[in-house]
Amino acid sequence: MAQDTKTKPREPEAPPPRRNRSEPVARGAAGLSTNIFARAGFRDPTLVLRWPEIVSPEVARLCQPVKLSEGAAGGVLTLKTEPAAAVFLHHESRALLERINRWLGREAVVRLRFVQGPLAVRPKPLSLQPSAGEIQPDDPALAYEGPDGVRDALIRLARRRAARPRPD
Repeated sequence: MAQDTKTKPREPEAPPPRRNRSEPVARGAAGLSTNIFARAGFRDPTLVLRWPEIVSPEVARLCQPVKLSEGAAGGVLTLKTEPAAAVFLHHESRALLERINRWLGREAVVRLRFVQGPLAVRPKPLSLQPSAGEIQPDDPALAYEGPDGVRDALIRLARRRAARPRPD
């Protein structure tokens, strides 16, 4: 086959220069996430990231922002909703628009568009304080005869260990 002389073979991109030190992941991820949010129309990602704070956790369970389209008449925010909640949210759209625009500080969104579908399940935040469990009477922490501070720490550790679910 004859090769077209007008098209050049694409040169591979050179990897970024090494600095012989590690960098925070957030520094590299910030540029990537900015591009992702910008493609969906969100110049400022806080609308997506703080959605439960803006519209309330109850409403955030029912819908998630998908796209923000800017037009001559104003912005249109597309929300993905649970199928049964779309009618309810449509009736509450005026209150939602007020909350969103108050958060943004300007009249950025003039209309809401609802798309029905299943929402992505958000993981529940992990509890930092596990509940204390019952210590077995034969636990070695109870038999420790050292300084009181160390003994108390061992007993707290034994309670947390007892509260953890055991794998089957």
